[in-house]
Amino acid sequence: MNKYRIACIVGSIRKESLNRRLSEAAILLAPPDFAFSRVRIDDLPLFNQDDETNPCDAVSRLKSEIGGANGLLFVTPEYNRSVPGVLKNAIDHASRPYGQSVWKGKPAGILGISSGAIGTALAQQHLRNILSYLDVPAFGQPEAFIQAKEGLFREDGSIGEASRQFIQNWMDCFVSWVKQHAKG
Repeated sequence: MNKYRIACIVGSIRKESLNRRLSEAAILLAPPDFAFSRVRIDDLPLFNQDDETNPCDAVSRLKSEIGGANGLLFVTPEYNRSVPGVLKNAIDHASRPYGQSVWKGKPAGILGISSGAIGTALAQQHLRNILSYLDVPAFGQPEAFIQAKEGLFREDGSIGEASRQFIQNWMDCFVSWVKQHAKG
């Protein structure tokens, strides 16, 4: 495979999202044969099974972007000890109708950042449970429960020195996981 296309799904739609910043900084650490595209999820209607056989344009776009990817990068905050509703809504849309999930078999990595001491540990665990049901192989180690601290990001948006090696190692493991599990 010449280029690995990675769909990046950020679970926060907040303008100043730390998770969006983390996704952008982590992507800078990927090798040149990996191309990332951020998947838009803020324009999706609430999932309604009545609409799944005739999806709106935003849902069709979502499914096309996920379907065309070789791998997935989820970067999510933690809301009330779980994934944000906007992320779960996107997952539900792209998994339906039953038996036509575009998630199936796509290797995934999960990152998250929070101001709290446990980072996004519980949101990531809930997301792993959801992805497991959808037959998405998500790599387990190293886990990355990142706490937002001074110096995490440099002024240019890249990862600061204190955390750079850890995030680089995580990205290297993600890249290996995708190369091992990606299908044509």
